[in-house]
Order: sequence, then structure tokens, then C-alpha cells
Amino acid sequence: MATIITDQNYDNLLAQGKPIVIDFSAEWCGPCRKMAPIVEQLAQEYDGKVIIGSCNVDENEELASKFGVRSIPAIFFVKDGQPIDKIIGAVPASAVEEKVQALL
Repeated sequence: MATIITDQNYDNLLAQGKPIVIDFSAEWCGPCRKMAPIVEQLAQEYDGKVIIGSCNVDENEELASKFGVRSIPAIFFVKDGQPIDKIIGAVPASAVEEKVQALL
């Protein structure tokens, strides 16, 4: 299951030392709903290797601001505490998985 990433728990997740994939989204966003099953599937596939989760931008403005999120869905790929890549908009699962593989 995908991790719920919030303003409050992000630093704790970062401290685990694993790569992190953050899907910034909102309940009202159609393209975000399209990406949600992809994020869930990848969270199961990479469980234990990569922290994959979603962050509701309406409820976690601080984290969204920290990453400079201006459009959703926005998926950020974080390695060693630094964002190294991102995807903006709805894309096929293969595009997201390719970038997850690059984190390993």
C-alpha cells in the first residue's frame, strides 16, 4: 500500500535512507485519480526498496511548496534527500516505473 506522505512525517521517511517517490495530488483532480492505481501498484512492487506514496496538496501545503509544486499530478523522485527527477501530468505506468528503477 502506498504511504501517505504529510508535512509531519516527511522528515521521518527521509531519515529511513531509502529513495522516496512522492505523488503530489488532490481528490478533486481527475488526472490524479488516473495516476493513483499506478502509484499503488508500484508501492507494492517496490515495497522495502523504495518508499512510494502520495501527498494531498490541499492538506500539506508546506511540503508541496518545498518541492515547488505548481501543477498536479506531480511525481517527484528523491534520492539521498534530494529531488533528482519529476514527472508532471498523467503518464503511463511504464514511464513512472522507469524512473523508479533509476533510483535503485
